[in-house]
Amino acid sequence: MNLEDHFGDVLRKGRTAADLTVQQLSVRAGLGEPEIDQIEESGKVSRAINFQELGKALGMDPKKLERSAGGWKPKPVDLSVWQQLRMFTSEGDGITVNCFLVWEEISREAALFDTGFDVELIFKTLEKEQVQLKHLFITHSHPDHIAGMEKIRERFPKLHLHSNSKNAPPQHRNRANDFIHMNSLRITNRETPGHAEDGVTYIVGNWPEDAPHVAIVGDAIFAGSMGRGNQSWDLAKQKVRENIFSLPSDTLICPGHGPLTTVQEEKENNPFF
Repeated sequence: MNLEDHFGDVLRKGRTAADLTVQQLSVRAGLGEPEIDQIEESGKVSRAINFQELGKALGMDPKKLERSAGGWKPKPVDLSVWQQLRMFTSEGDGITVNCFLVWEEISREAALFDTGFDVELIFKTLEKEQVQLKHLFITHSHPDHIAGMEKIRERFPKLHLHSNSKNAPPQHRNRANDFIHMNSLRITNRETPGHAEDGVTYIVGNWPEDAPHVAIVGDAIFAGSMGRGNQSWDLAKQKVRENIFSLPSDTLICPGHGPLTTVQEEKENNPFF
């Protein structure tokens, strides 16, 4: 799977977060304005860049920027470690989005995290694995993440919804220190606003065979990048540091877009941190 953001996207987001125009970045980083435009559009670098100056101008890590420009990708993840976890990728409105299904092996209770656009493969998997969908956890209420909600709630009218949206009915709003149990599996939540006001990360723990935690993060962070700071770039980065990077280094990060990664990979390679 391709990264959600190539180097040009990372550069554009970094420039936006630093509140710099192309002209301002050109002066500070020693890059021509057409060159910046070309990189942001294509993600390709045509000559040597002074990454120290670029990182200084953007307030980003220069070594990680250089790795991003060189085509860094996270190591492939072996999902067989988490046998009761499935990732679904669907497309709509020119967007590719991920959602995730988790179930407990004994009780066969299942939880879905976001919906994506196409729910048919989710329904087929529920039938194939003979599991009962009990919970729907929403990482944030942007349209691509909840596009299939109506169909899912029609099929499962007693489904319990979990959300950080202030518009959600009180019984469906996440609470700090909530513990949702599906027999042995435990699901907790941590606030990760910044990209979206209702942004939340869900941590699934107590897996069989002591498999590492799974963090389903929505658009808080991607492999090698992060979601736009629609609410606040500073808040978005702060909450990733506090509530995602504080998890164990082998925690699996399941983002709303792009490939799976880990806390360790992102600490070592994500230019925004």
